Amino acid sequence: MEQTEKETVRAASEEVSREFKTLINAEDLDSLKQLQHLILGRLQDSNAVLSHFNEYSEHCFTEVSGDLSRNTRLLRSMKSDLDYIFQKLRSMKSRILATYPDAFPDGSTGEVLDRRPDLETPH
Repeated sequence: MEQTEKETVRAASEEVSREFKTLINAEDLDSLKQLQHLILGRLQDSNAVLSHFNEYSEHCFTEVSGDLSRNTRLLRSMKSDLDYIFQKLRSMKSRILATYPDAFPDGSTGEVLDRRPDLETPH
């Protein structure tokens, strides 16, 4: 009984396979296959270009990272120096104003707001 059942299943499978083959056009399958190979080739080319670009970018970053970090340290040092200078200027101005109240014209002694952007906080 088991052998007969296997033969029946095999015959049914062959029939379904034959019917399925009639639903699919061989030329359409070949066309789809060619398109898939074309797309695969383009994707591989794109992947190669992107890999090359990543390597080039990494190389360029390696070249400039030292300069970038050195310039960043320099700018931070300059900022702290300028902050110190402006603090001293404000202190001197307040001492001069205390000693000589009419040393500065009327509009120049008002509270000046610091309008410089804060470079330490990320935006």
